Amino acid sequence: MIDKSLKETEARMKKAVQALQDELVTIRTGRASPALIERLHVEYYGVSTSLNQIATISAPEARLLVVQPWDHSVLGAIEKAILKSDLGLNPTNDGRVIRVVIPYLSEERRKELIKIVHKKAEEGRVAIRNCRRDGLEDLQKLQKDKLISEDDFKRGKEELQKLTDRFIERVDEVTGNKEEEILEV
Repeated sequence: MIDKSLKETEARMKKAVQALQDELVTIRTGRASPALIERLHVEYYGVSTSLNQIATISAPEARLLVVQPWDHSVLGAIEKAILKSDLGLNPTNDGRVIRVVIPYLSEERRKELIKIVHKKAEEGRVAIRNCRRDGLEDLQKLQKDKLISEDDFKRGKEELQKLTDRFIERVDEVTGNKEEEILEV
């Protein structure tokens, strides 16, 4: 019973860390990454469609992204979507592909991005703590229903805390890696 509850909690914590990683990928660093723009929404035949569904995005160089749409009539809409985004990127359109040069980040912009990373990390920690709270409620319910003993409850509670600590460390590790990536010149 305790193992089932802990496994469910662990699965939810893994999802929280994965969600944080997915969020951090979209934060711009000095390096080109297709994930930076693949979630941008483009108006395509009257429907808002994510860029990765209408084009191939590649990073042939460290500071260059190339967007090659399958339908060349959408080049202008892709260009507008990149310009409208808050990424601060200037695309160039040659009629077949869009090239997006990733500029170097200023020191001020790096500090702003690190603040954003810290905010996202705290959101991740809160999500993990919420998972812990839910897991603890499950354990308390099991104890209240007399399905587990008080000793089992305490053991489960300790395991839950170890699990929480492990995932908080993982959040810190992911955040630290992203910070290093942002600070890399």
